[in-house]
Amino acid sequence: MSKSKAPLPGMDDLIAFLNENAGAGKREIARAFHVKGDDRAKLKEMLKDLKSSGKIETLTGKKLVPADGLPEYCQCEITGSDSGGELVARPLNWNKPTPKPQILITDLGRLRPPPAEGDLVLLKLTPKGKKFFHGAVIRRLSAKPERIVGVFDTTSGKGGRILSVDRRLRQNYFVDSDHAGKAKNGDVVVAEIIGSAFNAATRRARVVEVVGRADAPRAASLIALRLHAVPTEFSPEALKQAEKAKLPDMKHRADLRGVPLVTVDGEDARDFDDAVFAEPDGNKDNPDGWHIIVAIADVAYFVRPETPLDDCARERGNSVYFPDRCVPMLPEKLSTDLCSLQPAKDRPCIAADMRIDKNGRLVSKKFVRAMMRSAARLNYHEVQRVYDGGLPEMNNDLRRRITDLRGAFLVLNAAREKRGALDLDIVEREIKLDENGQVASITPRERLDSHKTIEEFMILANVAAAETLEEKDVPAMYRVHEPPSAEKAAALQTFLGSLGIKAGKNGKLRNNDINAVLDQVRGTPRAGMVNELILRAQSQARYSPENLGHFGLALEKYAHFTSPIRRYADLLVHRGLISALRLGNDGLLDENGDVTCDMVDLGDHISATERRAAAAERDAEDRYLSAYLKDRIGERFGGVVSGVSRFGLFVTVDDIGADGLIPVSTLPRDYYLYDEERHRLTGSSTGVSYELGEHVFMTLAEASPITGGLLFHIVDSGEKRAGRQKKPALPKPKRGGKKPFAPKRKKAKRK
Repeated sequence: MSKSKAPLPGMDDLIAFLNENAGAGKREIARAFHVKGDDRAKLKEMLKDLKSSGKIETLTGKKLVPADGLPEYCQCEITGSDSGGELVARPLNWNKPTPKPQILITDLGRLRPPPAEGDLVLLKLTPKGKKFFHGAVIRRLSAKPERIVGVFDTTSGKGGRILSVDRRLRQNYFVDSDHAGKAKNGDVVVAEIIGSAFNAATRRARVVEVVGRADAPRAASLIALRLHAVPTEFSPEALKQAEKAKLPDMKHRADLRGVPLVTVDGEDARDFDDAVFAEPDGNKDNPDGWHIIVAIADVAYFVRPETPLDDCARERGNSVYFPDRCVPMLPEKLSTDLCSLQPAKDRPCIAADMRIDKNGRLVSKKFVRAMMRSAARLNYHEVQRVYDGGLPEMNNDLRRRITDLRGAFLVLNAAREKRGALDLDIVEREIKLDENGQVASITPRERLDSHKTIEEFMILANVAAAETLEEKDVPAMYRVHEPPSAEKAAALQTFLGSLGIKAGKNGKLRNNDINAVLDQVRGTPRAGMVNELILRAQSQARYSPENLGHFGLALEKYAHFTSPIRRYADLLVHRGLISALRLGNDGLLDENGDVTCDMVDLGDHISATERRAAAAERDAEDRYLSAYLKDRIGERFGGVVSGVSRFGLFVTVDDIGADGLIPVSTLPRDYYLYDEERHRLTGSSTGVSYELGEHVFMTLAEASPITGGLLFHIVDSGEKRAGRQKKPALPKPKRGGKKPFAPKRKKAKRK
């Protein structure tokens, strides 16, 4: 039986391919669409017709490009402003004889400050006519990147080259011998760019720092720190200030040392910034209510505004946590000693003294500056065992205290469910290293009632802090989480509708709408996919002096108060409370009642440092996981499709939690159409599809510990082959919308 020929592509398919592969020739096009034999002549006539109609054009070397076309994502240069004051841009590397298309910047995203003339940015373009586009800023680029991080390689001959550790940056940079410094082959280095990043001939760099060996244990976190420019050194002035710090006396402080406050943290924790206490409220006016105290380390006493310690803490914004190390916001003399609420030691604190009724409603609150003494250092597993009736050998008084914590938690948790806080089921992974810095285990992070207890106590204290600052009319740094945008909500509703699931209407989503969907899919094969899509639809939580509420927690007022050792936002809230309640002269307001900092700029800054820390932590984990898997090339794995794009499938490996890519070029040979609304790739000839949330089998093709990249090849299972017999109807691309993608048939490059 002869093999059936691949169908010829349509005119729109050819234009879409050239939008993604500008400069391709007839041979590359034929290869991509599997055009052979006599059909090559037909393809040639189709291309001739497209050129005659002006839809494509030929550049030097017989390279074909769309006439005046631009890809959806494009590197552009800001050229100035139009008459209305809106920024305009032009595409880089425009090689066509026709004038450059005009691009109007209509969406800056979260880019702050806005780009200026001469800046390079990555834009998502929307056509608004033949030669006019609207552009949405994805991220800022640098015309001359100041620094790159990479591995120094001398195998290419004289001097060397730097292989970037950032899998998004594919360029190599050449290093002359006199610019190599002390770098040796295999060293991780930081280098300055001394030539154009966009011209291979002049793409050169100068080594300025040798970080360490690329193959050394624990190199992953060092690479992540340098790649994301996380500050790792404190100034000499800040260290000196920390070393001179001493505990305060009892003057103007309440004495809480007789209250049996306890800390509950992970087994490896060293910085204990919160302690808790709960008991049934004895007030007859509050039947079945609870009295709760949350005591937080008084970091504001040690870190005063406009001091070297404050400068370093503000620059860092937050602590950064890796499997092998922590980069603290404060020097260890403070973070793990004077500010840490260690058991049986006097420690200064700011305590939230609160009462809730039987429905979990906050009925009273007050904040005091105090001295406390932790009665016990507990971990989550110990507390959970007591919850479950275990640890009979524990002191009875301590057991009673833990049981009271659980009693208050059950009331708070019921209130949480009633108000409609989002209940997303997102599994986090926990990576543990052995003494040699190698991955010893990868396990799902447990979500115990003991974890939830501390979480609910902290949320209650955060609400009390936000309400107090608002009542006293003192500026607050709120933790805000806005509802999903109308666009994201509508897209989510459309997709859920295709699954037969109704969620809200008219591009609006309430908390209860989302929770109803989550309840509907919980325990089903669709649960992971739906949770992931709902998570993606959410706005990013951030810090702002403007109270916009917290959608995810279903709270009108919310501010971070409970972790000032590791978050600068919490320190600002402490200073606000000190000023609002006149607890000292080290608050947020000066003697004239003016705020001592620009809260808007500071909110943007610490939101950015939070994102920086999260990105660095993910990068380090990805590299550790790649190192863990590098000796398992060719091994078969199961995984779930966590994302779909034109260029392939993003997958999350079962049990391990590692993320990788299956390039579209390695899928069973076909021409795949990308359906953005349904998050699906579908073969035009076979009808075989791959969609978000689908479980697939794959083999590991490449693991790069340096970049953290994992590449997989799909296993063409029997189920998929059987699916080819029934070819479903394929949605046609919408005019002006996403175009199908046809891959070049060649070996996949490392991502």
